[in-house]
Amino acid sequence: MLKISNHYVSKVAFSLLFVEVLILIGSFYVGSAIRFFDGEDFIAPKLEHFLLSACVFAGAIVFSMSALGMYQLNFAEGLRNPLFFLRLMPSFAMAFGILTLVFYIAPDLYFGRGILLLVFGISALGILAARAIFFTTSEFRFLETRIMFLGVGPLAKECGDMATTATSYHKYDVAGYVAMPGEECRVAPTSVLQMEPGMSLVALARKYDASEIVVAVQNRRGGTFPIRELLECKLFGITVTDAATFFERETYQIRVESLQPSWLVFGGGFDQSFVRTFMKRAFDIVVSTIILALTAPIMLVTAALIRLEDGGPVFYNQERTGRAGRTFRVHKFRSMGTNAEKGGKPQWAAVNDPRVTRVGDFIRKVRIDELPQLWNVFKGEMSFVGPRPERPYFVEQLIAEIPYYNVRHSIKPGITGWAQVRYGYGSTVEDSVQKLQYDLYYVKNNSLFLDILVLIDTMKVVMFGSGR
Repeated sequence: MLKISNHYVSKVAFSLLFVEVLILIGSFYVGSAIRFFDGEDFIAPKLEHFLLSACVFAGAIVFSMSALGMYQLNFAEGLRNPLFFLRLMPSFAMAFGILTLVFYIAPDLYFGRGILLLVFGISALGILAARAIFFTTSEFRFLETRIMFLGVGPLAKECGDMATTATSYHKYDVAGYVAMPGEECRVAPTSVLQMEPGMSLVALARKYDASEIVVAVQNRRGGTFPIRELLECKLFGITVTDAATFFERETYQIRVESLQPSWLVFGGGFDQSFVRTFMKRAFDIVVSTIILALTAPIMLVTAALIRLEDGGPVFYNQERTGRAGRTFRVHKFRSMGTNAEKGGKPQWAAVNDPRVTRVGDFIRKVRIDELPQLWNVFKGEMSFVGPRPERPYFVEQLIAEIPYYNVRHSIKPGITGWAQVRYGYGSTVEDSVQKLQYDLYYVKNNSLFLDILVLIDTMKVVMFGSGR
């Protein structure tokens, strides 16, 4: 895995992206060469003038493919996954729309319909070929990481299950588990590695050709924890990873049940510097202004439809908990009936909630109901990307029941966020735990790069009606 601005990125996915960018730029030059070749010579002698247009073309395609989830494919399914073909053509159509807008704003970048159609065709063939090669090579053993787990208890079993069931981006070959004194064995006895008398941990790792050791021991107190041997492993080039970091890397979550306070205190991340705060505020203003301008007609139509359906108010204002626990009133398009909480007691929103109106059901699926929160962003009460703001009534309950829940209030809440695009609707405390684990990952690793990824994933959620 690579780390870009504290966010974990698969080496395979990054390599695929890099190769496809080269293919797209190369396809542009090949298409241009074919189009301008008259049989003997080029009509346009300097194709290097097309470099900027080629980069714009590649950027539009990559952005569209990302928005439609084409870099989150399951490598175990490969080209057999029908969604690959179903999303390739729409992504090209979306890119065509983006390019049309770019050509309207910057006509100097326009390179002709003939070239465009030819380049699209060559690019499609190149991407299909590249992905066929990547999916085929993903089955090779040299792409696997040989991994060993220190511990045999529940935490080690959970880590091992995750490594063996992972089907995308990173493949593991589990060498086995190393038993620690006082732990109840929860893994298969045949998978426990036997250490010969006097054998060191580094010798055991070398014997089984393990290149990484994941420390999955919950109780690390006492003199039995092999800290010196782990240091020796690290000095000999074997990667030593904490279970919390392993979960963070593989699931893009921070698991609450395996978390130790010292890991949060001494680990990296949690950037709240002036530069990060300034960049995030600038990002909020720019993105919100663009979205407000683009969606103003949609908001007017939505307001009219809400009023026509039941004659009730268009907007719904509700108290929510923001940064540092301060409360504010969030603004949304009303998606429920006017007496949604007639009993006076707050209720969890749920999938297929009977309180949702017909118009409300649609605007919730495509997130139009969230658009009035742009005003909260302009006021500085919210950010465009961040943890979902919750009602104070539920916050008090969740803080009492879930460890570290209050950490999510260290930054501004957002219209969209990492948890919203990664997890579906939550209507229970268990759902809140799952969403908190994504929120903790965002709070720890938040950056402009991660904000852009969330924005792209939000487009996918809007298009396919998934997540929340």
